Amino acid sequence: MAGLRLGPLLRHVDRETGDAATVWVETDRPCTAEVRCDDGAGRTGGAGGSSRTFQIAGHHYALVTVTGLRPGSETAYEVLLDGRRVWPLEDSRFPPSTIRTPATATDEVRVSFGSCRWAAPAEGEHDPVGPDALDTLAASLASDPAAIRPDVLLLLGDQVYADQISQATRSWLAARRDLREPPGAEVADYEEYTRLYYESWLDPDVRWLLSTVPSCMIFDDHDVIDDWNTSASWLAEMRATPWWRERVLSGLMSYWVYQHLGNLSPAELADDKLYAAVRAAPDGTDSLREFAARADADPACVRWSYRRDFGRVRLLMVDTRAARVLDEDRRAMLDDAEAWWLRDQALEGPGSYDHLLIGTSLPWLLPPLVHDAEGWNAALCRGERGGRGGRWARFGEDLRRRSDLEHWAAFPASFEQLTDLIAEAGSGPAAPATVCVLSGDVHHAYVAEPHWRGAAGPAARVLQLTCSPVHNSIPASIRLGFRFGWSRTGRRLGRFLARHGRVAEPRIGWRQTSGPWFGNQLMTLTLRGRSAVLRLDQARARRGGGAGLATVLERELTDLDPDHAARS
Repeated sequence: MAGLRLGPLLRHVDRETGDAATVWVETDRPCTAEVRCDDGAGRTGGAGGSSRTFQIAGHHYALVTVTGLRPGSETAYEVLLDGRRVWPLEDSRFPPSTIRTPATATDEVRVSFGSCRWAAPAEGEHDPVGPDALDTLAASLASDPAAIRPDVLLLLGDQVYADQISQATRSWLAARRDLREPPGAEVADYEEYTRLYYESWLDPDVRWLLSTVPSCMIFDDHDVIDDWNTSASWLAEMRATPWWRERVLSGLMSYWVYQHLGNLSPAELADDKLYAAVRAAPDGTDSLREFAARADADPACVRWSYRRDFGRVRLLMVDTRAARVLDEDRRAMLDDAEAWWLRDQALEGPGSYDHLLIGTSLPWLLPPLVHDAEGWNAALCRGERGGRGGRWARFGEDLRRRSDLEHWAAFPASFEQLTDLIAEAGSGPAAPATVCVLSGDVHHAYVAEPHWRGAAGPAARVLQLTCSPVHNSIPASIRLGFRFGWSRTGRRLGRFLARHGRVAEPRIGWRQTSGPWFGNQLMTLTLRGRSAVLRLDQARARRGGGAGLATVLERELTDLDPDHAARS
């Protein structure tokens, strides 16, 4: 009999029609996966769907398209494999998994987001980094059936850590191969990547949460390796090692299976040639591996970025890792095709959305000292001081890798390009109410607001909303560094570095309007009409055991600063 190895994950819920969704599962053998929905009277029937599993490297998966859902409903569902029910689990302590559909496309939308999640330890074991925000959210929702759930959960990178594994995974790897051989105690191939997802998503609380709250995902570096694609010289060194090719191909293959497929709508899946090829083949491994090899050799031939519309809310999830141009003479966060795609999606249909959300794992607006340090470092690396390959350039490359100086600020032309796009999208008589850049990566949370120097800014409220980690840690020294980076003294030091690197002052300035906060946390945007409310919840341990979510910020964003457009 077929068993459920992982999942179900509720991924895409059709906001426009309210009648379709996708559910992802991993099984332990080939089978037909079926989703059956409750008809509202406690009986299964009506809405549902089924799909035959496809095979990748000995693992079996299905992405089931569920049709026949009723708009404005909450529908419980169960998963069957070859006709045998495998979800909900027997004796589950959680409520039924459900699919919620909006009554209309313009219903209120709640978007929760964060990044950077180490797998939580087994139940009852000590957690050295404190309560997991996703676990805590799941427990809160499960204990109160009337609780308001997010309409979508955005996971903005580092869903798994291929290079920072748990002790349990290390022991599993050691039983499989000699960890004295490169890459040592890091994942090496597809099978080992599957172990990371298994460890992370089998967590009972997170498993139930992902079965009942739709999710959108995008990778960051640790999904493959720390500093992934930080520079051309870094990539050349990696490609010279005997283990890198298997590592990166396996990382891209597993990302496609476990994360990317679920980002796509049923219509996009129907048009996806790779998905069709993998499903049609007895074993799709070779087709997927060839795709990953092309993506690694020519990143511009693949688009990992995607768009989701939630009625009058437009979400653009942007790949800021694989789409980079690394040549020092033309470094860019996004290649030309990706940049044009982002521009087209942001500007399509003026007046067709009230809120534009740009999901990018790496923050657009950093503490000013960090921003200027990254611009200075980029100038050194391209030879502004001492020429290409000189002492300053070698120092800059070493510093770039050691200090993770690779955000938007480290790609100055791309930073300005994104700034211009945000201004254009947020301007004009049909301007949206808000343009929000949603990011993670930096292991703290803050709200930053830009102003345009010497000119009126866009009509839309423009904000950088950064939230991480979901479950991770940050050294005390780095906490102090980020706080100092926002200070007046930090700003002055940053400008000194920028002048040394002959870096022009950016056309915008910005200030921190809330934060910083440190801890395991999630932000939630509630968007209704042209209103936007931001909430930040932190996972905190409770006396006597357990954990809960504590709200540390709740604010109407459109009331933050009434004179923002006139400020210079």
